[in-house]
Amino acid sequence: MRMRLLLIATVAALGAAACTQNEASGALGGAALGGAAGAIIGNNTGRGDAATGAAIGAAVGAAAGAYAGCVRDGGCGANDNRREHYDQRSGRYYFQDQQSGRWFYENGDPYP
Repeated sequence: MRMRLLLIATVAALGAAACTQNEASGALGGAALGGAAGAIIGNNTGRGDAATGAAIGAAVGAAAGAYAGCVRDGGCGANDNRREHYDQRSGRYYFQDQQSGRWFYENGDPYP
């Protein structure tokens, strides 16, 4: 009973803290899958404590799911905050590399 209450509280807190739909669904899905996997692993290894394994699995799964959702939204380091410009002539976006100062299209081709 204690474990179920802890799991529900953890999932609710992570779901409330998540700021986008992908993060929330990733956190909830990750917590559910992580909790199930943790319970199975915890039951079959060590002292056979499924509750501790489920709690650890749910926490790790929720964090991983929230990060995956954040990346799907284009955050969490998925883009490098470069400013892109639109070239109407070619119909493509281009940007300036901060280290070299050179200009490139999105796919890495040099910008004329």
